Amino acid sequence: MYHNKINNKMKKLRFIPLAALGLLTAACSSDDATSAQQQAAKNITIEASIGNMTRATTTGNTTVFDAGDGVSIYAWTGSATAVAADKVVNGVVNTLGADGKWTPATPMLWADMVTPHYFLGIYPARTVTDFTADPYTVDNTKYEQSDLLVARQTSGLTATQNPVSLTFDHAMAKLYVNMNFRNQWDAAPEVASCEATAAGSCTIDYLAKTYTAGTQAAVALAAKDAAEGYARSFSGIMIPQAGFRTITLTIGDQAYVYTHAEDIPLEAGKYTIVNLIVGRNKIELGEVSINDWTEGTTLNGGQALQ
Repeated sequence: MYHNKINNKMKKLRFIPLAALGLLTAACSSDDATSAQQQAAKNITIEASIGNMTRATTTGNTTVFDAGDGVSIYAWTGSATAVAADKVVNGVVNTLGADGKWTPATPMLWADMVTPHYFLGIYPARTVTDFTADPYTVDNTKYEQSDLLVARQTSGLTATQNPVSLTFDHAMAKLYVNMNFRNQWDAAPEVASCEATAAGSCTIDYLAKTYTAGTQAAVALAAKDAAEGYARSFSGIMIPQAGFRTITLTIGDQAYVYTHAEDIPLEAGKYTIVNLIVGRNKIELGEVSINDWTEGTTLNGGQALQ
């Protein structure tokens, strides 16, 4: 009897630490799950789109990003109207996969769970050091790279609002020049070049959405498949600016110059169409239109001289 009492007590004593161990294990598992959830919440992920706009290389006016595209992401806390010197995310390149997900080159982490964060996205990916006066130059031999897209998310997001949705807008303007030729030519001549007399560079204030255009010079446009109803077409990405009035065509060794009486609009996110009728001694303006990349302006009815 005495031994049975001792054994019963020992069994009870042995059960106590086992039960305690079970509780400890459950607590550790719960802590691990909570830690994993907290870590996931700290990672910033993005969802990016171009809305109802087209990339420079795309035919038509609606498309989305392509797999392999990369965007630079900047994030900061403090003020929505100025990019902080001490950034939470500093130009981390996110690349779009075939699965439609954006993968950062290095982890992007929220500063904390409650502070409002502000975001700037740039395509093509680029390193920016001065967000109020970033130098930018268009090069229509590198058409897609010149099509600068910018996304701004300045409403102040917290970690609970992950993933961050970014809608990119075209920061540059786009110019189309279409040509028909009078019957002074037996057939539509080859156009060796088409140039716009305009600024080809600028500085950009990303948050203010303002541009300071550089000095005007000849900006070469790229030959494209002729637009419907026209014999020749050229187009190019352009700096948004005022003061653009002149287009020069080179046919053979002869320059044909069209100068509009007023500024031809070049507005961020919009394309301008200039339709010209070219004769041997002058160019007449058929139409000028401007459209958002969605839709802009069309100019008709003018003339250009040799």
